[in-house]
Amino acid sequence: MTNLTNYHSHCLYCDGRANMEDFIRFAISEGFTSYGISSHAPLPFSTAWTMEWDRMDDYLSEFSRLKKKYADKIELAIGLEIDYLNEESNPSLPCFQKLPLDYRIGSVHMLYSPEGKIVDIDTPADLFRQLVDKHFDGDLDSVVHLYYKNLLRMVELGGFDIVGHADKMHYNASCYRPGLLDEPWYDALVRKYFTAIAEYGYIVEINTKSYHDLGTFYPNKRYFSFLKELGIRVQVNSDAHYPERINNGRAEALAALKKAGFTSVAEWHNGKWEERKIE
Repeated sequence: MTNLTNYHSHCLYCDGRANMEDFIRFAISEGFTSYGISSHAPLPFSTAWTMEWDRMDDYLSEFSRLKKKYADKIELAIGLEIDYLNEESNPSLPCFQKLPLDYRIGSVHMLYSPEGKIVDIDTPADLFRQLVDKHFDGDLDSVVHLYYKNLLRMVELGGFDIVGHADKMHYNASCYRPGLLDEPWYDALVRKYFTAIAEYGYIVEINTKSYHDLGTFYPNKRYFSFLKELGIRVQVNSDAHYPERINNGRAEALAALKKAGFTSVAEWHNGKWEERKIE
């Protein structure tokens, strides 16, 4: 297989299940040409899945050590997946911009409920239903609107290179209310979001994390042709938390992109993003 790259992965510095070197060694064994580490960036509060600021120096120095160690085998890049939470916590903040990173991924995992409680909506579908019912009085429409409002604001503020798992809520929301994806207002929200991404020039990852388990990509495959029409650059990332999953869904995603008219994907080579032909 060609186009063997991945820039969305989580190691033991956040909620990943193996150390940084294990991921890199596995990538080399699989024939990857470049690879990126992107731990969850610190938030203003502690969580079980994000890095703490007091580990940042170690994170960066460990990557530097490994980059030198494996320089003759693979091109490595260091990043962070940074959450948009609000105006005071998002990828554009100076504390993230001053870090010596190769790239940044911008994502939304959490929303504020009407009572001001932070709710993690990036959960399995059954828990998502419980959270919507408990914290949003079962008003799925308001949750979806808030999610896309935050995504749009994240895009406007910037400070990142790659949009992380775009429209990831589509799976949970459509489980909550089957047929939602075909409702005109929902389709309009998604298209407005992707249009903004195109205007600002971000890369959109085709996130394959759930493909083998749930049969879907993030973004939904139905929008691949629209991304192509907008001229958005894409890449395939597995959002892996285990080394053995770094290649999950790659072949299927590349095939779907080709079917939608894409001929290339963005890959990290020679210290920058380059378009490489889908083989």
